[in-house]
Amino acid sequence: MSEAKTLKRTLVGTVVSDKMDKTITVLVERKVKHPLLGKVIRVSKKYHAHDEANEFHAGDLVTIEECRPVAKTKAWRVVGLVEKSAA
Repeated sequence: MSEAKTLKRTLVGTVVSDKMDKTITVLVERKVKHPLLGKVIRVSKKYHAHDEANEFHAGDLVTIEECRPVAKTKAWRVVGLVEKSAA
């Protein structure tokens, strides 16, 4: 009997806050077409992600992956850095 692998969701977003210990806030933006108007609008959502080494800072573009709940509002962890912030 083979084990079924669960695919974890991954998202790419910008770090907007790194003030908490071992936690960053990541803003993920996506473009959605309005069902009635047909206009493309930007929809954004913030996720709390686990950053074990406190290595990511505001402005960085990171990849986050779904994981088991680490805290009340934190069920994502940082997989890697896509682009370092200019500042």
